[in-house]
Amino acid sequence: MTRILRVMGLTILLSYLFLGQANGLAVMSVDIGSEWMKVAIVSPGVPMEIALNKESKRKTPAVIAFREDERLFGEDAQVVGVRFPKNSFSYVLDLLGKSIDNPIVSLYQKRFPYHEIVADEERNTIAFKIDDGTVFTPEELLAQLLHKAKEMAENSANQKIKEAVITVPGFFNQAERRAVIQAAELADIKVLQLINDYTAVALNYGIFHRNEFNETTQYIMLYDMGASSTTATVVSYQNVKTKERGFVETHPQVSILGVGYDRTLGGLEVQTRLQHYLAEEFDKLKKTKTSVFESPRAMAKLFKEAGRVKNVLSANADHYAQIEGLLDEQDFKLQVTREKLEELVADVMERVTAPIKMALDTSQLTMDVISHVILVGAATRMPKVQEMLQKYLNTELSKNINTDEAAVLGAVYKAADLSQGFKVKKFITKDGVLFPIQIVFDKSSEEKSKQVRRTLFSKMNAYPQKKIITFNKRQGDFEFSVGYADLDHIPPHQIPAIGNLNLTTVALTGVAEAFEKHQKEGAESKGIKAHFSMDDSGLLDLINVELVSEKSATVEKDEGTFSKLGSTISKLFSGSDEPEAEKVEEPPKEDVKPVREESETPPAAESQEKLNSTNGTKSEESKPLNQTEKTTEKKVTVINLKEPISSSERKYGPQPLQGHKLEESSEKIKQLELRDLEKVRRETALNTLESFVIDTQQHLQRDEFKTAAAPGEIERIIEACSATSDWLYEDGFGQNADIYEGKLNDLKKLTSELYERVYEHRERPEVLAGMETMLNGSNFFLNNMKNINSADKIFTSVEIETLEKIINDTHEYHQLVIKTVSETKLHEPVKHKVRDIANKMALLDREVKYLVNKAKIWKPKVEEKAPEGSGNDNETESTPEGNSTNPGDSEETITINSEEEAIIEGQPNATTEELEPAKEEDEEEKKEARVEL
Repeated sequence: MTRILRVMGLTILLSYLFLGQANGLAVMSVDIGSEWMKVAIVSPGVPMEIALNKESKRKTPAVIAFREDERLFGEDAQVVGVRFPKNSFSYVLDLLGKSIDNPIVSLYQKRFPYHEIVADEERNTIAFKIDDGTVFTPEELLAQLLHKAKEMAENSANQKIKEAVITVPGFFNQAERRAVIQAAELADIKVLQLINDYTAVALNYGIFHRNEFNETTQYIMLYDMGASSTTATVVSYQNVKTKERGFVETHPQVSILGVGYDRTLGGLEVQTRLQHYLAEEFDKLKKTKTSVFESPRAMAKLFKEAGRVKNVLSANADHYAQIEGLLDEQDFKLQVTREKLEELVADVMERVTAPIKMALDTSQLTMDVISHVILVGAATRMPKVQEMLQKYLNTELSKNINTDEAAVLGAVYKAADLSQGFKVKKFITKDGVLFPIQIVFDKSSEEKSKQVRRTLFSKMNAYPQKKIITFNKRQGDFEFSVGYADLDHIPPHQIPAIGNLNLTTVALTGVAEAFEKHQKEGAESKGIKAHFSMDDSGLLDLINVELVSEKSATVEKDEGTFSKLGSTISKLFSGSDEPEAEKVEEPPKEDVKPVREESETPPAAESQEKLNSTNGTKSEESKPLNQTEKTTEKKVTVINLKEPISSSERKYGPQPLQGHKLEESSEKIKQLELRDLEKVRRETALNTLESFVIDTQQHLQRDEFKTAAAPGEIERIIEACSATSDWLYEDGFGQNADIYEGKLNDLKKLTSELYERVYEHRERPEVLAGMETMLNGSNFFLNNMKNINSADKIFTSVEIETLEKIINDTHEYHQLVIKTVSETKLHEPVKHKVRDIANKMALLDREVKYLVNKAKIWKPKVEEKAPEGSGNDNETESTPEGNSTNPGDSEETITINSEEEAIIEGQPNATTEELEPAKEEDEEEKKEARVEL
C-alpha cells in the first residue's frame, strides 16, 4: 500500500478540477469476475483506493442469494448457498448474452445441476427459475451485484457515485458486452467505458513503470488464469507523440497486439474435478444409502471444501478435506495430496500453454522479443501451472503486480481520465479487435448471384475507430449482413461459445429515389456509404447510411487590387505559401456538366507574358495604389451532395431487454432495493428499541436516577420496560419498523423528564464552577481596564460601565441559581437549566472578548515633532542611508508617524521606547486574564 501511495504521488492525479460542488465528482471501477468482485474509487483527496465491503475486506465473492424475503451478497450469500444451493447464484458473468443451446450454458448446468435454467424464447436467451413466480435473468442478477458494488463505493467515498468503468473478459462478443451495459443501467450506473480485463492490467502495469518507457517499443506478455477462463496477451509500450490543442506532446502508449484465450480453463474446472473426486470417495465408504451426488446441499458443501483444499495445496504437499455432517449426519475426512490433484487435472494442464501460442500467432511476434512474462490471476498460483509455463516459455516468470487488484486499479485510472472532475497524466490505450467483422452482400450477375465479403474490422485492428464501406453499383433497395469474419485464429472448440456468427442484417430503402434526385441535379454518384464505428467499449454501431454524389460548378469571383493586397497579407501572417481553402456555397440546383479544371495559361506563355509586361507598358505593380482594379476569375469547384438513406436493422442472437421486459426488470430490482432498505430500517428500529429497554433498566438501578425520580416514577418506567421486553421476545419480533419506532417514542416520553433531571443534576455543578471562574477573571480584567484607561484612554466610559453591569447581573444570577438549587428537591422540575446558565455566561464572555480584542489592536497616538530648522525653506529632509537628494531634484514631503520614522532611519524613537514596556506589560496582563477565563 505504501508503494502505491508513493507512486501515485508521481503518476496519478496531478490536480483536481472541481467543477461545481465536490459531491458527485467521485468515480469508480468494478472488476466483476466469475468468482470475485473488486471495487475501486477515485474521489477528491483520494487518488486510487480499493472500496472495502462491510467485513472490511478488499474483495467480495460475486455471489447473490435469496432466502424468503432476504437478499444476501458476498460471504453471507455463500453461507446461504451451502444450505440452500438452488437459491444462491454465482459465476453469473459466464451466462450473459447466451442462448439455451450455447455450450457454456450446458457446461454451467453440468457443474451446478441444482439450478433450473429455462429458455427465454422471446429474447433467445436464458433465465434462472427459483419458483413458479420468481425468475431472474443473468442481466438482473448482475445488475444487483453491480448495485452492491455501487453501495460499497459510495460508502468509501462518502458521496453519491454515478459513473464507472467496468472490466469485461476480452473474448466477450457484442451480445455479452451489451448485456453488461444493460445490467449497469439497471443498477443506475453510467458506464464510461467497458475495458478488457487484460487492457486494465496492462494499463496498471504501465502506470507504475512509465519512467522506463521511451521511443523504443517494449513487449511483455500477460498470462491471466482466473476462476473460469485463461487469457494470454502480448502488449507493447512506447512513448508516442500526439498533437493536442495545437501542441505536440509525448505520452506513453500501451497497445494490445495479440490475444489468446481458453474460456473454460481456470480454477473452477480444477475445483469441480476435486469436488467430484471427494464425492466418489465418500460414496465408496458406504456410510449412507443415498449417493452424495443426489443431494444438492451435500454437493454444495463438497464444492466449498474443494475450493479450500485447492488453495491450500498450492502451498502444501498434502491436506485433509473434512466436512462435518456431509450427508445423513455422517462426517467425511480424506487426505488429498498435491500429486493426486495434479493427476485429476492432467488433461486440463495440457491446455495451459495453448493461449500463449494463440497470442503469439495473432501478434505475429516470437518469444525472442518478449522481455517479461507476468502472471495474473489467482489460478496461476498453482505450482503445476507455473511449472508448465516455465517449461514451455523457458524464461523467468514475473510476479511483480497484485494479481487481485491490478485490473480494478487500472480501470479506475481510466475512469478518472474519462471523468470531467479529474485530470491525470495521460496514458494512451490501444485495444485490438479479437473477432474480425465483415460485411456480406449479394453481387448480382447475368448468370447467377454470389455473395461478396468485405472485411470491416480485421483481426487485432485497433479501436476505437470508424470505418466506411462503399457500395458503388447499387441503385435500388438492397440488404447487407454484418457478422464475424473468418475465425481461423480461434481454436475450433472455442468458436461455438461465441454463439450466432451473424450480428445484423441491414435493409436500405429509398435508394432509387435518392439516385433520381441527384441525377436531376447533374451529380455523379460516388456510391452508397455506410458509416460504422467501434467505440472504446468494443461495441459496433451503424452510424448512418447516405448516398454521396459530386458535381462541378463554375464560380465567378470579382477581386480588386485591395482584395489582392489583403489576400497577400493574410498569406504572410498565416505562415503558409499555399492558398487557404475557400468555402464555396452550393450553387442553385441546375444541370451542370462536370468539367476538368486546367491551368488557364501554360507555364511558357505565362513566363513570356511576364517578360512582355516587364519590358512593355506600365505593369500592374507600377499602377497607383489608390486605383481600384477589378478582375474576374473563373474557378471550377466540386460540390459534394449527401442524401440520407433509410436503414433498419434486424439483430440476431440474444436480444437485449426492451419494452415491457425492461420495465418489468427495472421494477423488480427497484422493489428488491426498497425491500432491503425497509429491512435495514426495521432491524435498526428493533435494535434501538431493545438497547433502549436494556439501558433504561440498568440506569434505574443507579443512585443518581433513584434520587432524581419522583415518587412512583421508577415503578412506572420499570413496568413499561418489562412489558416492552416481554412483547419483543414473544409477539413483537416479526413486527415492522413503524411499530418499533412507535414503542420507542412512547418509552422516551415516559423517561424524558427523569433523564433530563439526571442530566441537569450531573452537569450543573461543573457549569456553575465555570461561571464562578469566569466572574473572577472578568472582575480582574475590569480592574485592569480601569487602571490602564486612566493613563491611555483605551476604553470609553460606556464600555467600562456596560461590562461592570453585565458582571453584576451575572453574579446575581449565579447566586440565584445556587439558592434555588439548594431549596429545590432533586425530583422536582428544574427551574434553572444548564443551557440557561450557559447562555448567561455567553453574554459575559462575548463582552469580555470584544474588549480584549480592542486592547490588542490599540496603538498609542504620538504627536508629530516639528522638524529642526523648519524656518529654513531651503533645508532638505533627512533621507534613508544610501539615498541622497540631489540639488535641483523636486522635493516631496512625506508624512510618517514617529514609530515608522525610527524604523526607516535606523534609530529608536524616544517616545516609542517609553511606550514599549507599557505595551508589553499590558499584553501580559491580558494574557493572564484570558488564561483565567
